[in-house]
Amino acid sequence: MTLPSEPATAPRRSAWPLLRSELSVLFRRRRTWAMLAALAAVPVLIAIAVKLTSGPPQGRGPVFLDRITHNGLFVVLTALVLCVPLFLPLTVGVVAGDTIAGEAGLGTLRYLLAAPSGRFRLLLVKYVGAAAFCVAAMAAVVLAGTVIGLLLFPVGPVPLLSGELVDVWTAEGRILLVGAYVCVSLLGFTAIGLFISTLTDVPVGAMAATVVLAVASQVLDVLPQLDWLHPWLFSHHWLGFADLLREPIVLTSFGENALLQLGYAAVFGALAYGRFATKDVLS
Repeated sequence: MTLPSEPATAPRRSAWPLLRSELSVLFRRRRTWAMLAALAAVPVLIAIAVKLTSGPPQGRGPVFLDRITHNGLFVVLTALVLCVPLFLPLTVGVVAGDTIAGEAGLGTLRYLLAAPSGRFRLLLVKYVGAAAFCVAAMAAVVLAGTVIGLLLFPVGPVPLLSGELVDVWTAEGRILLVGAYVCVSLLGFTAIGLFISTLTDVPVGAMAATVVLAVASQVLDVLPQLDWLHPWLFSHHWLGFADLLREPIVLTSFGENALLQLGYAAVFGALAYGRFATKDVLS
């Protein structure tokens, strides 16, 4: 007697092939490498400018600028202070705004949805890809700043903001911690860009709107009349990494920033899915 065969179990679909494909496409683009090169050029230009002049004027310019000639590791911190408000949001806004709108503009979105991936999984992969760019962008600034600082300036014990001196390796660890802080700071902004990207099929419009929101948030954050709103702005803690340069390390701002970015990522991730799940994809 032949027993009826059991129905074949559908293979479990994994997001890894889609994620690998997304990261491969993202980091093969010339635009991506051009943006990373531009970010890496910021600390290089700062270091060369300081080296070729008599030194930065005391008390003027970005924070840490007047310390570069005494210790090359301050090149990284100065570059971060310059990149966080403008250059990083600009490049991350381009990548985040292009996530869905870029595929729609190229006419490849419907083919991605025809594959057994699902809209939620596709959104998740796009968000992870944009977050990976945040890490790569931060790494470009930190690596370029560290190398050029070591080449052009003396390096020794680093004075923290609280006055203590730490050795070079401890200072480099603090710099990496600051880099992690900045990466976390951009996660909520990335989710906003993902949501905006689901609203249009024109990638340039999504990129521009995302970048404009970053600028608008920072403008609102400096208006004293809106003190009540400041703690809720996604950019409010972007430059709050000074507590990581003290002894002992104070993680309060890191925790508040992470909680705020998690909230933005959850809210705008849900909005992006709500929009994308009901969107009629024609391209």
